[in-house]
Amino acid sequence: MQTEWHGHYLDGRTALSQRATIYLTESGLRISLESGRSLSWPYGEIRQTQGFYSGEQIRLERGGEIAEALLVSEEDFLISLHQFAPKLAKHLHDPRWRGKRAPLILAAAAATVGIVAALYFWGIPALAAIAAARVPVSWEERLGEAVISHLAPEPARCADPGRSRMIETIMTTLTTPLGRSPYRFRVIIVDQPTVNALAAPGGPIVIFRGLLEQTRSAEELAGVLAHEIQHILKRHSTRALFEHASTGLLMAAVAGDVSGIAAFGLETARTLGLLRYSRRSEEEADAEGMRLLLAAGVDPAGMIAFFETMEKKDGAAPALLAYLSTHPGAEQRVEKLRTIAQGARQKPIRLVPNYDWREIKKICPAAPKKG
Repeated sequence: MQTEWHGHYLDGRTALSQRATIYLTESGLRISLESGRSLSWPYGEIRQTQGFYSGEQIRLERGGEIAEALLVSEEDFLISLHQFAPKLAKHLHDPRWRGKRAPLILAAAAATVGIVAALYFWGIPALAAIAAARVPVSWEERLGEAVISHLAPEPARCADPGRSRMIETIMTTLTTPLGRSPYRFRVIIVDQPTVNALAAPGGPIVIFRGLLEQTRSAEELAGVLAHEIQHILKRHSTRALFEHASTGLLMAAVAGDVSGIAAFGLETARTLGLLRYSRRSEEEADAEGMRLLLAAGVDPAGMIAFFETMEKKDGAAPALLAYLSTHPGAEQRVEKLRTIAQGARQKPIRLVPNYDWREIKKICPAAPKKG
């Protein structure tokens, strides 16, 4: 059994990543950093936030709102952890059960159907959480494409090649620190004045023209994108759709029905457009989105500035309310973002240098003048 592993350590306050040697002990993990520091993580204080499916990097965290993190690429690390400390590590994912869980989940789901009929109001959210955590990425991608075909049809998209490339470079900068991700992230700009952004299951992010026009820099848009990326990575969109859409979509997910996903496209598109995430999901997307900006070397002030702008415009024109209504507590969230951003020490990079952001925002063709 291997008891020595290698990974990377993040202190949660800065974007710096240190190489770490991780030793399995009877009471917890002993971590030796390249700086010479030595850390001890008791098993009972460790939680897992990534690495539940094949190919995804393992992320273990310890601490409160500003948490430390360990990143390990080999999934055999979790297997060794369970072999070495089976009782103390039982709250962490065991990859050896991955192949055995599908029939167990289906059996449990079948038994749950009867309960859901009688306990609808709490049964659906519970089943949605299980389904969202276990459906394959390919299933999410099919659902996302069905949603996008209704929510952002080709004629409504803004596709200026030059300006699109500039926005794609922002997405590339943000996703580079993620390493191997099962999702293929892409930005779709829709020519509508609504001030809103939506994260569809499987990777697509929809930015409405109205929101793009509200940004004053590439860094502000990067803050919005980082937030929406986390909704996808944490499967917030998938889970919320299962909770708010019809039971037919949820049952299709539990049963693994891929062929019938398109039938729910219009329904889920409408649901996604009016969706309100839970406060916990929003706070998680905020915190992890800010950490993603720091890891990518992007100035965190952009994300903070955008939310401050939205806070000041609360109660303004109705077109501005879409993003505010789905992202509550602007004043409180800004303070939390400031706390996380205080740890940034490296000089931020400049996104799309040598380009005027006001010109890039003109990605949507100007409407023809009447008369």
